Amino acid sequence: MKWNKLYKYPKSIRETLKGVRHYDVNDEKLPSVTTILQATQGLEKTESLKRWASRVGETEAERIKNTAAKRGTAMHSYLETYLQGGKILDLRDVGREASSMAETIIEKGFPELEEIWGVECTLHYPGLYAGQTDLCGIYQGRESIVDFKQTNKPKKVEWIEDMFLQLVAYATAHDCIYGTKIEQGVILMCTPDNFFQRFIVNGSEFREWKWKWLRKVSDYYELKSVT
Repeated sequence: MKWNKLYKYPKSIRETLKGVRHYDVNDEKLPSVTTILQATQGLEKTESLKRWASRVGETEAERIKNTAAKRGTAMHSYLETYLQGGKILDLRDVGREASSMAETIIEKGFPELEEIWGVECTLHYPGLYAGQTDLCGIYQGRESIVDFKQTNKPKKVEWIEDMFLQLVAYATAHDCIYGTKIEQGVILMCTPDNFFQRFIVNGSEFREWKWKWLRKVSDYYELKSVT
């Protein structure tokens, strides 16, 4: 894989406005992709999360979420540093676990990563939303948005719809600003016991996810207009 800095990605500042995450990009405060997804998620998903928290207990649920978040942050830091030619030595328990997961993604997911345009790229669609994707570049010969994910257990495709929506949201924003035509999203995922999964969406399926995302954006601003 090689670096090819075709595009200049803007710097941004994350901030919380009225309890909602926003990005300040080019002096424009825009809701994050995750904010839009959370605000428009269906009742079924909301109830499912409540049932899970009730089943394991609120304290345990919070512990699991916090541990996963720390592990995910450490794994992302390791991968970002690796892609930029460095290496992180994190001797914390969560750090060692995350480093092992990152090495699994490098071994099994990176061989088909051909070109890197940028990592931790801030992308925005003026007037609508912003977010940060893990990598933009060429994967398996296609212009792609690539995200790295940690997961407590292996996932089925039907469980990760929000991840696909994130990918197409970033692709749509990239196309808008840079005039690209990205039609592939890649998720490289690993569990704490180093079970690797790769999910790829492209072509007509990718375009269908784009329409779903745009409906989410429309729903979000409709909800915002009546609150």
